[in-house]
Amino acid sequence: MSDILDKAIELRKSGNFEESLKLLIEELGNNSESALLNYHAAWACDCLGREKDAAPFYEKAIANGLSGNDLRDAYLGLGSTYRCVGKYEESLALFEKAIMSFPNDKELVVFRTLTLYNLGKHEESFSTLLNLLADTTNDEGIKGYASVLKNYSKCLSKIW
Repeated sequence: MSDILDKAIELRKSGNFEESLKLLIEELGNNSESALLNYHAAWACDCLGREKDAAPFYEKAIANGLSGNDLRDAYLGLGSTYRCVGKYEESLALFEKAIMSFPNDKELVVFRTLTLYNLGKHEESFSTLLNLLADTTNDEGIKGYASVLKNYSKCLSKIW
């Protein structure tokens, strides 16, 4: 399986998404429970803009024991896929689970804010982004206002 998976990854990296997906689906016929094959098939579907096709592959990859950075990336991919197809509640729940599992990975927080926006939780979304910006920026000008931005993030609608 390793040779086939390596070839599929190489195909995807070179932009041959259809060929990569075809190879992965063929191999899944022999090993349908493989977390890695399902994960990379999901990724190929995403590259092709086929989010609805990607979701079952992501779900199976996660359910079948994907781990480490691949699990984090699968959470991000599936959460984003759910958001793109309008499954906002599922997206939010998945991002919250992912953030609990990978608390230091800020990209999960950013993608969660997109889902919050879609759920009409604009203030929470924007507040989260302000705090993330204040906590992670390297820009000296923004760093100088980090505490102000964090304070404003708590009362975005307040009129002074």
